[in-house]
Amino acid sequence: MEVEQSRKRRRYGAELKAQILSECDAPNASVAKVAMSHGINANIVHGWRKLAREGTAAIDVVQREFVPVAVAPTPDVRSRNERIEVELRRGALTMKIIWPLSAEAGLAAWTRELLR
Repeated sequence: MEVEQSRKRRRYGAELKAQILSECDAPNASVAKVAMSHGINANIVHGWRKLAREGTAAIDVVQREFVPVAVAPTPDVRSRNERIEVELRRGALTMKIIWPLSAEAGLAAWTRELLR
């Protein structure tokens, strides 16, 4: 007795293929993970990718592009009168340091040397 099984090919729409291919093109995306998340064998998706690269597929892949955005410069809100105040205490000794904000890198270097 032979049992004849009929195999039916699954067909995927162009929209689904385009979505899956765009997910595969995302940075650090795994083709196998994307395929598994859609219940598709990864070899099928690899085939779609090959066809898309060769330009023989009838799949419209959505390309992600950067859109130029004009950003207005932010005004410098610092004034020359602003300052950094640091108060250090050790036992009964208190030391107060006032440093100009325009020289914050100098304060960072001074503090680093002080704490060595």
